[in-house]
Amino acid sequence: MNHYCILVGAILGLSAVLAGAGGAHLLEDLLDQKSLSTFQTAVRFQMYHAIVLLFLGLLHSKKQSMSLTLSFVCFIFGVGLFCGSLYALALTGIGILGAIAPIGGIGLILGWACLLFGAITIERNRRSSI
Repeated sequence: MNHYCILVGAILGLSAVLAGAGGAHLLEDLLDQKSLSTFQTAVRFQMYHAIVLLFLGLLHSKKQSMSLTLSFVCFIFGVGLFCGSLYALALTGIGILGAIAPIGGIGLILGWACLLFGAITIERNRRSSI
């Protein structure tokens, strides 16, 4: 799984940089300020989670954990729904798409909770093996 975390993290990071640059240069004349802000929020959250997936891949390579695997799944689900719906909202102006973002946000929150639980469990197991 660590390979997939790093691969997906790299893809998300690359596409976040491309989307951010495209948004800054290509969309500023096409979108209003609110839509640009929504687009940039999606880029920012995508990049945050690209970085955490790289970290998660490295952590998982040291210690396998079901919590870390669940974290990966939740982050992918969350980024897809949260960022994807914000990108779609910003580009189309279809307001109902914004209602999908909180579902993705819950996925991101669950991903962070699973990562926290995994980190606590790994540390607890490390201490008990000493």
